[in-house]
Parts: sequence; C-alpha cells; structure tokens
Amino acid sequence: MARKFHLGWFLQGSSVQGWGEPWTGNIGTEWMVPDFFIEMTRNLERACFDYVLIEDSSYVGESYGGSREIYLHHGLSVPRQDPSIVAALLARETKRIGIVTTLGTFAYPPYLLARQIASLDQVSSGRIGWNAVTGSSDYAARNFGLDGMPPHDTRYDIADEYMQVVRALWNSWEPGAIVADRERGMLVDHTKVHAVDHQGQYFKVRGPLNSGPCVQGQPVIAQAGGSPRGRAFASQHADTIVAMVKGTAGMKTYRDDIRARMAAHGRNPDDCKVLFLVSPVLGDTEEEARAKHKRRLATSEDQIAKRLAHLSKITNLDFGALPLDQPLGTLTTNGHQQSLDEFLKKAGNKTLREAAEIYSDAGSIPLIGTPAQVADRMGEAMEEIGGDGFLLTTNETSRRVIAEIADGLVPELQRRGLSRRSYEHAMFRENLLAF
Repeated sequence: MARKFHLGWFLQGSSVQGWGEPWTGNIGTEWMVPDFFIEMTRNLERACFDYVLIEDSSYVGESYGGSREIYLHHGLSVPRQDPSIVAALLARETKRIGIVTTLGTFAYPPYLLARQIASLDQVSSGRIGWNAVTGSSDYAARNFGLDGMPPHDTRYDIADEYMQVVRALWNSWEPGAIVADRERGMLVDHTKVHAVDHQGQYFKVRGPLNSGPCVQGQPVIAQAGGSPRGRAFASQHADTIVAMVKGTAGMKTYRDDIRARMAAHGRNPDDCKVLFLVSPVLGDTEEEARAKHKRRLATSEDQIAKRLAHLSKITNLDFGALPLDQPLGTLTTNGHQQSLDEFLKKAGNKTLREAAEIYSDAGSIPLIGTPAQVADRMGEAMEEIGGDGFLLTTNETSRRVIAEIADGLVPELQRRGLSRRSYEHAMFRENLLAF
C-alpha cells in the first residue's frame, strides 16, 4: 500500500512575483490587494495541501553591484507586504489549509511576535505557523536599528533563547483558563494565567501574554536549518523543516540526520515533517515539459544578471563584482550559508557565467514531465528517502502553474494514494501529524 506524504507550497513573499510572465493577469498594477494569492491558496486547499509558507525579507536588495537598481527595475522581491497581514487575509478566505508566516527573530521583540502569532492562530481557528528565521542581511538589520547581523552561529544562540521566551509566553495561559462562567461573572480564572519573568542573556520579558492562548496550544514552528548550527536549532524546535538538498541520497542523509538530532533532544522524530523543496515542470507530454524547462533556462545577459542578483541578495555577496568567465574559487558568507554551499557545489569548476546558467534549475530533485511521470518520480523518491513530503515552488507563479499542480499533478498523486483527498482534522498541527 502506498505511503502518503505531505505537500506544502513555498510562496515567494512578493505579490508581484512573476508580474511579467504570461497568465498572471494584471499583477503588476493590482498587486496591493492579494486577490491572486487568495485565489491561489483556495486552489491549494482544494488540492489538500498541508500549508502555504509565505517567504519574506524586510529590505530592498542592493548587494549586486552595490545598487538597488536591478532589484527595483525587475521587481526582484520588491515590493513586499508584511506577511502577517497577508496571512490573516489568506486565513480569512480558507477553512483547513495551514498558513505559515515568516518573521525574523532579529526584527520583532519576543512579546510582540508571540502576541501576533497567537492572535493569528485565534482568528484562523488554529491554522497558523511561524517560519522562524534568524536573518542574514546587514541591510535588513540596519532597518531595525542594528549596525549589522551578529555572526551566523551567534544568531542561532540568540534564537534559542528567543524560542524559550515565546514558548513560555504561549504557555502563560493554562488550558481551561478561559471559563466564561456567567453565573459567577468570571471570564478568566486568574490562577491559570502566569507571568513569565524571563531574564536571560539577550532578552528580558515579564508576561503573561495578554492576547489569550493559541488555539493549537503552540503554533506550528517551521524552520529551514541547513548548516550544522541551523540543523541543531531546527531539530530542537521545528515541527516542519524546509530543506533544499540535492539528490535522493543527500535528502535521505539530511532527514536521517535531523531525526537523529531530534531523538538526542528527547523528541519523537515523527513529530517533525521534513519537506524538500522542488519545482515541478509539467506538460501534456514529456517533450513539452522538457521544452518548457529549456525555455526557463534561457541565458540572456539580462537573465544571468537577475539570477546573480537574487543570489547576491540571499548571500550578501556581490556577484556583480566577480568576473563572469572565470571559476568562482572559494567564497564565504555571513548570509545564507547553505544557499552558497549548494551553488558552489553545483558550480564546481565552471565559470560564474556557466554556473548562473544552471542556477535557476531549482529543486532537490528534477521533476520534469507529464503529471503522471512526475507523480511516479515523487513517489519513488519518497520511498527511497523515507518521508516526509515536498514543498513546491516556482519562479513563475501564475494561474496556469497553480492549475497544473492542483488539477494535474495532485489528482495523479491522489490516484496513487500518495497525497490526501481530504483533511482529517480542523487544525494545522493535527493535519501535519495525521501521517
């Protein structure tokens, strides 16, 4: 009998993403009201996805060439709206799908974030998750009064204490604290609401949380731990992990490592679902899908510059200052280490130009073909890896792409018994733990 796996969607956090692509309507001029995102999330809910993760960054890129021009000119991750506001709108318009919002531990005081997430969990009836990111860009840090980001591993040390504080705040209301007893005129039993009184190395918070309890008790925590320190953090705190690891062997090794780390923390490894990032390219025939994939890898000077600008933004490195026709050599970063490591691994001895030509070929495994072929490949990969599912994404977010997934790929997965046909539960965490 086929073993089901989970499906999530990695939503690029800009509502103008793909604005110049076909089948995106008037996103370029109508991006301020997220009707497109709402329509998209409803379709993903119809396809019984576990969740939509709203990716985010809180600054305008300027790493490439030391300028904001290319980012603004092409709409690369800008404009971007506050993901929590978008999450509230998506939750309002859906019933079962989980909504995960990205918020940085460097940008929000723990009390503010705990209150914000608890409120979202309440208004969504228990369907909210928090993608906990530590930040990576000095430009973002300066938007919040900091001189720059702390070193990579220190950011995770801070995040460990941060997580301790927000969990204590969410637990500051015991189950049953809200009694709503009309006869006694009592809404809340004060003996079940407690101060936190946290005084640590990085944070000082009194509590209790004044927003009341999360519907789920604790919101679902998502994380993208790739580096050794990131894996240590994710294995201790995350309920679902976003992973970008090349090849099924690497994916299995990564998942086994996370599960071993969880067991060492005294956690049940089955309580965290590792979802691997993939970008399916679908066609009515394999030939059509491969032709579409080839078009996506088109390599004009303009497209190469855009790809390198994106990489510059997430790694804090100026790839515009490096010669295009020479090998990359050794590079280090205080930004996204895993992203840089994967790029360098894929580049090998290639020139920067050659590496950029293949950079957009994203995904842990290639998924190119008809919906039936891609469904078979996903099933085979999960069988080899052991679980837990896939996080789908695309650089061409359009109505056509969503339809290909929701009405083409997912029915093939369902026919094979690989994905759910209906939600088992009302709340996000329960659906994540259903299998």
